[in-house]
Amino acid sequence: MRQTRMFMAAAVALTVGLFACSDDKEEEAPFSGDVISTSRGKLTLHPVNHASFVMYWAGKTLYVDPVGETSLYEGLPRPDAIFVTDIHGDHLSANTLTALVQDGTVIVAPQAVKDALPAALQEKVQVLANGGTLKVVDVSTEAIPMYNLTPERLQYHAKGRGNGYVLTFGKTRVYIAGDTEDIPEMRALTGIDVAFLPMNLPYTMTVQQAADAVRAFKPKVVYPYHFRDSDLAEFTRLVGTDVGVEVRVRDWY
Repeated sequence: MRQTRMFMAAAVALTVGLFACSDDKEEEAPFSGDVISTSRGKLTLHPVNHASFVMYWAGKTLYVDPVGETSLYEGLPRPDAIFVTDIHGDHLSANTLTALVQDGTVIVAPQAVKDALPAALQEKVQVLANGGTLKVVDVSTEAIPMYNLTPERLQYHAKGRGNGYVLTFGKTRVYIAGDTEDIPEMRALTGIDVAFLPMNLPYTMTVQQAADAVRAFKPKVVYPYHFRDSDLAEFTRLVGTDVGVEVRVRDWY
């Protein structure tokens, strides 16, 4: 069992006091993770690996970029919704999706992802382009651009192909950046409660870029993910404490 399962003890300490608690009856997640209080109950966040993670809210299970062996997802509920950001193999696996989906599962993805999937999975896809919005399993969803800015990295992620996402759980806004650099659309975000930011080269951005972006759009909590061997201590130092952002480093590998 991977160290991510150690989340349970950490989550107990972190459950209290991030945001105002809901008056609704709160349903416990069937797995461990960090717990965020929203206006409509608890949101549980559970890293799986690299860029893959699972969320549970209001009785629904949401997956982000599930890839890899199905054993990584043992003990986790089947997804009600899946959010896929891009076509690269660390974000998209038709085999993993086929193993995980159930009747009624909705896959939210850009057109390039749908085009890369077999027909049986394409039928489950709701295409969302950059700037588009929809509501899935009662979660308001906005697609945010994700792309490279640095000339030598432009080959990796062209603007318009992939999606980042802002998901709204009650009144709590969660930003999932996907593979991106510190683009203007990221820096212009407001009212973000929780952010997931990548930071590894050559595909995304440096810890310096990521920290500078965090200081610009000021999420209440930021989770580094998709980071490989990046210096997370340096990222935390650069974010600092003066802007009121909490950096949460978790076990993604």
